[in-house]
Amino acid sequence: MQFGERVRELRVQQGLTQQTVADRMSVSVSYISKVENGKLHFGDYPSEKFIHKLATELEADEDELLLLADKVPASIRSRIRQNPELFRRLAQMDRRSLKALEKSLVSNK
Repeated sequence: MQFGERVRELRVQQGLTQQTVADRMSVSVSYISKVENGKLHFGDYPSEKFIHKLATELEADEDELLLLADKVPASIRSRIRQNPELFRRLAQMDRRSLKALEKSLVSNK
């Protein structure tokens, strides 16, 4: 799922109009429309601050929105810095290996 699609989905789930979200975010309706439709130009991409506020307004998971917007949440960035080699190895794993790792982590909870 793309960032804009998820924003639209969350907005609709909350029963909010684009106008309501725009007013709460102090932006134009056209900006919210562009976000939802993936029509932003490079300089218009939402900042982490905007995404934080958007997550609050939509009662959404901020980390999910940050990741969908191709921004790494601070908590994950910190963990990557602590052990960059581990994250390099994870990034190189194939889908089957990642699924097996995920399954083992879930079963250990």
